[in-house]
Amino acid sequence: MNKTKMNSTLFFCIFLSTCIDICLSDSDNLQDTCPTATTGKQTVFINGFPCKNPNSIVASDFKSSKLSRPGDTDNYLHSSLIHSTALDFPGLNTLGLSIARTDLEVNGLMVPHSHPRASEMFFVSTGVVIAGFIDTQTKLFQKTLKPGEVFVFPQGLLHFCINDGFNSAVVFSVLNSQNPGVVKIADATFESDEAMINELVRKIKSAAAMEINAYGIQNATLSGF
Repeated sequence: MNKTKMNSTLFFCIFLSTCIDICLSDSDNLQDTCPTATTGKQTVFINGFPCKNPNSIVASDFKSSKLSRPGDTDNYLHSSLIHSTALDFPGLNTLGLSIARTDLEVNGLMVPHSHPRASEMFFVSTGVVIAGFIDTQTKLFQKTLKPGEVFVFPQGLLHFCINDGFNSAVVFSVLNSQNPGVVKIADATFESDEAMINELVRKIKSAAAMEINAYGIQNATLSGF
């Protein structure tokens, strides 16, 4: 009798675990496409956006020119980030994707930040860029990237990039979430302390130089940041 009860309990735990796993995973689309319906003020809040009427879907829903124009880099970091989601690019709705463009002037920096709901594929279009992330053990993983090369930032980890070339750089990113979210070091921290920005740039470039001078050095630490 005890063995029967134990088997029943085990079966119930496996069944419950499976149900929880199914409930927590992203659901597949129930239709081919679901461009965002622009209905004005949102009165019903759901995990995503309502779909357009299928009869009103057009090809332009799946095209965006937002990332074709450079961002404004006239700031203390000499960088710009343009992010496009289903809110402004209807065709992305329900696909679990968002895209971004990063512009970096010479020595331009994107300060350490993370995306709690997405990993990021980081593709260098023009220029030379140092890209890296810091894991939960405070180890630094970074590479110097040239045009056509790709780096991956794992979900939830602090990451950054800096222009290491003599010309402006352009990077395009794809994130595997419709709403990746962002957690970053307060801009005010850097804006009020130019020396801190210069020190961070120096440490990043120093770590990159170590990698170049001694092949095989893949990680270091950014103590103090």
